[in-house]
Amino acid sequence: MTASPAPDSAATSSAPGPDQRHGTPGGKRFCDTRIGDQFGRVERITARHLDEGARLIGDYNPLHVDEAFAARSRHGARILHGVVTSAIIGAEFGMVYAGTAIGYLQHDARFHAPVKIGDELTITWTVTALEPKPRHDGGIVTAEAVAVNQHGVTVCTAHGRMLVANEPVA
Repeated sequence: MTASPAPDSAATSSAPGPDQRHGTPGGKRFCDTRIGDQFGRVERITARHLDEGARLIGDYNPLHVDEAFAARSRHGARILHGVVTSAIIGAEFGMVYAGTAIGYLQHDARFHAPVKIGDELTITWTVTALEPKPRHDGGIVTAEAVAVNQHGVTVCTAHGRMLVANEPVA
């Protein structure tokens, strides 16, 4: 598994590019991908994830943005939006194939436990299927993901399919 450093919460806008995070300029190619390949990263969740998530997606549910309200909830604290959790997980799939991805075709996520500020998520993707698409000079990579917090609790699982080229795309 390739582990990427978690981006510094204060420097989210200057996150490293694909060549810096994975050492593969142009992204991993379909022809170099094998069933069983794994990749992932560790991401520490900050208040900024919740605040920016609310702003970006327009979901200001008090479970996400109101400390006092969330403290009285069954969760005891603010929780990360499911769609943001899913996006954080899916981003790693995209970064591995950044530059060779033709398109992200499918992403399904299932949420198992809440994600809170301070949680450290270990995200692991495993390639489960490869479907050659000669017309696209590449193929579809299917992968399964699991995100586990620092307590060993699975917080989310995901399934994704991406159309990937054999050479960097323009």
